[in-house]
Amino acid sequence: MTLSRRQLLQVAAGSFALPAMPAIALAQDYPTRPVHLIVGLAAGSSPDIIARLTAQWLSTRLGEPVVVDNRPGASGTIAAGLVVRARPDGYTLLQVSSSNAVSASLYKNLDYDFVRDIAPVGEICASPNIMVVNPSFSAKTIPEFIAYAKANPGKINMASPGIGTEVHIAGELFKMMADINMTHVPYRGGGPALRDLIAGQVQVMFPSSSSAFGYIESGTLRALGVATSTRLKELPDVPTIAEFVPGYETSGWFGIGAPRNTPAAVIDRLNNKINAALADRRVTARFADLGDAPRPGSAADFGKFIAAETEKWAKVIKFAGIKGE
Repeated sequence: MTLSRRQLLQVAAGSFALPAMPAIALAQDYPTRPVHLIVGLAAGSSPDIIARLTAQWLSTRLGEPVVVDNRPGASGTIAAGLVVRARPDGYTLLQVSSSNAVSASLYKNLDYDFVRDIAPVGEICASPNIMVVNPSFSAKTIPEFIAYAKANPGKINMASPGIGTEVHIAGELFKMMADINMTHVPYRGGGPALRDLIAGQVQVMFPSSSSAFGYIESGTLRALGVATSTRLKELPDVPTIAEFVPGYETSGWFGIGAPRNTPAAVIDRLNNKINAALADRRVTARFADLGDAPRPGSAADFGKFIAAETEKWAKVIKFAGIKGE
């Protein structure tokens, strides 16, 4: 039997469509069992709290439990490695964060490429950094701070929760863009760093807004600038750092990723559920209580953002000569 050209094209089109059918069916059925969300920090930490909120509203919308699995260590690289090696079926997900974008350049011996091996699913929220100083510090504005730093190179002590943390590199980015020299003082966690800043043992820090708001409102710390492109409604009298250091912008952010080769239909379903939750006023109100801003969007846009952040922090890490511990 000789087939016509039209029949041949129909057969060819059908053959291309067949492989897509199982993926579509998978997305319609997904999930049929609990989904595990791997978190790279310990239970009780701020990222863990965000992960548990995420798991709660995703469980409701997916109809199956989303279980948080804490795998702390090495700035989230252990957790990321577990997800990279997991079956790409949508049942093992990663809480992606700014720490992953930093670690991609900070650790030279990783056996995976974060941008290549983790498929972006969707961003969830972000908490901008805020430049805060001890109230006794002489500089009352960012221009005064920069002038003091230039006149006293290395004499300003900059606190952070540890080497390579998002707070640390936010400070290094400021040093690079403002062309100043400060002495980095790493601590074992944000709590001890903030306590010494309040006590005057160190002079400046770049914590997240969620960590800093309470201290700023009480007058315990003074905010010199916020690391957003526009002023925060919660701190309308505090300028953006970019008003004095053009282009400066940084925040701690969180989202969801999956193993590379996870079916696109599954990623689309998860992304739709994430965006639906972020449109819920109850969810956004809870994030606002934590000092975080919802960040809905497509998986593709999240992927572009991750790639840009990874490239941005690679330049800062190289400039500052930071090495992972």
